[in-house]
Amino acid sequence: MVKGLYTGYTGMVNEQKRLDVIANNMANATTTGYKREGMVNQSFDEQLAIRIKDTSSYRLPRRIGDVTLGVKVGETYTNWDQGGYQITDRLSDLAIGGNGFFAISFTDKQGETSIKYTRDGSFTVDADGYLRTSDGDYLLNSAGALNSQNIEANYVRVDPNQDFAVDQQGFIFQEGQMIGQVGVVDFADYNFISKYGENLYDIVDGGQVIASDASVEQGCLEASNVNIVDEMVELITISRAYEAGQRVIQTEDSTLDKAVNTVGRV
Repeated sequence: MVKGLYTGYTGMVNEQKRLDVIANNMANATTTGYKREGMVNQSFDEQLAIRIKDTSSYRLPRRIGDVTLGVKVGETYTNWDQGGYQITDRLSDLAIGGNGFFAISFTDKQGETSIKYTRDGSFTVDADGYLRTSDGDYLLNSAGALNSQNIEANYVRVDPNQDFAVDQQGFIFQEGQMIGQVGVVDFADYNFISKYGENLYDIVDGGQVIASDASVEQGCLEASNVNIVDEMVELITISRAYEAGQRVIQTEDSTLDKAVNTVGRV
């Protein structure tokens, strides 16, 4: 194995994966509540290099040092920084300020229901007064969210023929009466959150749902925390790193060509 070829190859593959992450961020720059993803690089573990067929020291090969054979993905992480507010003045649009998630009664294509979590507060009120996502899933109240009870009694419901107000604690008022509370919860450890898709998150085994001290803002939505300018700068950096890997491979190929066709001929 030619180490230079392998180093250039792994570098190019790694930059391609970084490019995929950046492309996903840019595609979701206008997605409500989307959180930017990032990726860090990590060198392969160093390997002990020894002389081949070295018998000078009692038949024990001599150590000539440690070498690393390239780079790999160290970690893909999520940036949970707060996104800006977009004012919509729609009563059913809600935004979370701080650490927290709306709890959603999610139904998949097979008809199975479960609880998912989202920062996307673009809800609508149906004819029966239930607050639902754009995909038709129900918003849970505080009891259902904290206790993970995915039942109809825990769906947030208002009178569809009357205006309603939501305060910063998530309490819902109609005609001067409190009729419920929006379910906003947090997680004890964000390492136990996984992306499900459709702008939703899932909690994996070992994760713990806890109460959230986040505020709820009515009439606005949380924008994505992706900065297009930063992503474009990162995109240029990735392109240059990819080109550097190409040049390494081309240089190694030229060297091998001379070794085989010129030096070898002599």
